[in-house]
Amino acid sequence: MHIKKILPLPLFLLLLFIGIELSSTTSHSQPTEQGITFFEGNLNQALAQAEKDQKLVFLDIYAVWCGPCKRLKATTFKDAAVGEYFKKRFVSIAIDGEKGEGPALAQKLKLTAYPTLYVLDAKGNVVRKMVGFRTPEQLLAEVKMLE
Repeated sequence: MHIKKILPLPLFLLLLFIGIELSSTTSHSQPTEQGITFFEGNLNQALAQAEKDQKLVFLDIYAVWCGPCKRLKATTFKDAAVGEYFKKRFVSIAIDGEKGEGPALAQKLKLTAYPTLYVLDAKGNVVRKMVGFRTPEQLLAEVKMLE
């Protein structure tokens, strides 16, 4: 009769844990996030941050049901070149035009369609307004004209 030698439970668990940690840090590590990093907070807080950082504000006013808004979020806003450019020059914020501060903001900015993208100075003045979907290349070309 053949008897298998069994590791003590604490040693087995330790080896299992080490194996899981090694596999998760080598071949399965998460890629670094690329694309636009959106500010968490309201527009006034984003404006204050932009003034502190001496940047402009990139404002995306969207609606959850809007197809082009979803495409922007899934493609253009995730583009590495867009993210790199925007992180250096903008405090970016996305606001639902139909919730929270969105409706009042949409009315103030005379929003006519979703998505509408704005570049604002740190005082909240509109520097550029862009209506509709933009590819990464189109968005970069339009905001680079501001330099």
